[in-house]
Amino acid sequence: MALHWFNPPVPVSGERAGMTHNVGNVEAASELLLQWTKRGPKWNLAVRVCMACLADQATPQEVRKAFRAAAIEEGKLRTAHEGAD
Repeated sequence: MALHWFNPPVPVSGERAGMTHNVGNVEAASELLLQWTKRGPKWNLAVRVCMACLADQATPQEVRKAFRAAAIEEGKLRTAHEGAD
């Protein structure tokens, strides 16, 4: 199965302090969404858009936008300068 890539990747904090995941495809976004705990309305939308993309009913860029919004809602979005020494 081919991955559904989007660009640019969305940097999100990982499970350990200082860890960053640069999420660049729908499958990785889906996997991380299922690990998050807040599960608010933006999380719900991101999950639905991921599922739609996997069924060829949405684009990877639509997933990126929804995933980024969910990461903000979850408090997981990282910026380029975070964690830089």
